[in-house]
Amino acid sequence: MKDRVRELRAQGRSPKEIARALKVAPSVVAPLVRAIAAEAPAAEPELVGCWVNVGWSEGLTVDPARGWVDEAPESGTGGSVCVLVARRHTWDKMTVCGYLADVYCLGLKNALGPEVLDERELLRFRPYFFGEYAGWQDAPIELAKDIVFGSIDHARTLGFEPHEDFAPVADLLGKWEGESSITFGRDGKPFYVQGVEDDPNRVLQILRRKLSDDEFDYALAEE
Repeated sequence: MKDRVRELRAQGRSPKEIARALKVAPSVVAPLVRAIAAEAPAAEPELVGCWVNVGWSEGLTVDPARGWVDEAPESGTGGSVCVLVARRHTWDKMTVCGYLADVYCLGLKNALGPEVLDERELLRFRPYFFGEYAGWQDAPIELAKDIVFGSIDHARTLGFEPHEDFAPVADLLGKWEGESSITFGRDGKPFYVQGVEDDPNRVLQILRRKLSDDEFDYALAEE
């Protein structure tokens, strides 16, 4: 019965039309239609925009076949890459999430959102979000996924997990499968740059569990 309902539903038949075709009561067909609808994967919300800071590719090796362009590759980002994604929430609102990735070593260091903004609010927020960089550029969502998910996978091989705020904003990027088209690390080698809130002793201890001292580089903040 369910297979027959699925077949007729795929033809565009309404539940009442299916009930008549199968010569059963509509009350018999209705729960089957609901169950079939629940089997279908939910469609991703419409992508409104995706942006990444200029200089995102500095120190990285990127598969040229992807055609991803960095508008200012020498802007001195130091392996810190910001990604901003907006998807349709309602006709006049967008769900917005931001991601900060250490693409040389630590992976996803911070995340923001989800925030629901209108177009004017997004236009004000975007310069603030990329305020520490020379600018931002439009990016394909595939690049955003490779930067965020790829840096997380790379960091996990070194012993680091993504920031706890990542879970609520992961879905906005969409599904990601396969290996990244980016080789992470500075010129392919893990490079730790101490951040304001880092515990450098802990970071170096974790790196040394996986790597010898000549297999990674680091730069600590001056006292």
